[in-house]
Amino acid sequence: MDPITLVMFGLIAVLIFFMFRNGKKRQQAMQELQNGLRPGAEVMLQSGIFGTVESVDDEDNKVTVRSGSSTLVVHRNAVSQITAPVEAAESDDTAPQLAPDDDPAFGERISGTADAAPERSGADAETSAAEPDASPEAPKDAGGPSDDSGDPQAPKA
Repeated sequence: MDPITLVMFGLIAVLIFFMFRNGKKRQQAMQELQNGLRPGAEVMLQSGIFGTVESVDDEDNKVTVRSGSSTLVVHRNAVSQITAPVEAAESDDTAPQLAPDDDPAFGERISGTADAAPERSGADAETSAAEPDASPEAPKDAGGPSDDSGDPQAPKA
């Protein structure tokens, strides 16, 4: 086979690959659009009309949209994009709910699980602070010039 023929087949294979990839991206974007159609979402129709979704009828594929003082009933596919999606109510009961005045103290962990690491006592905290990788953001001694060896009095070359 001629090398030019191999290059042509390679280019055709790359073209087909990108065509399938683009099709999958379009399907995923359309699925996200259809999943985001909920009452209260602000949408733009294909005709350029902006409105707010009032109701969605999945059986008949119809969406009721209010635009100003008018109410429109359109097909689901007439919605071209969601301009302001409705925030889904999160029912994550595992995360602790804090009031604005219940800010954690400095260094206090917020954890909803019972297997959280216990606070270290004085002796344990001193030994862990002595470890070199325990606190990479620890302030360096500003007493004088220092080098990477940790000796604050050693001059740099």
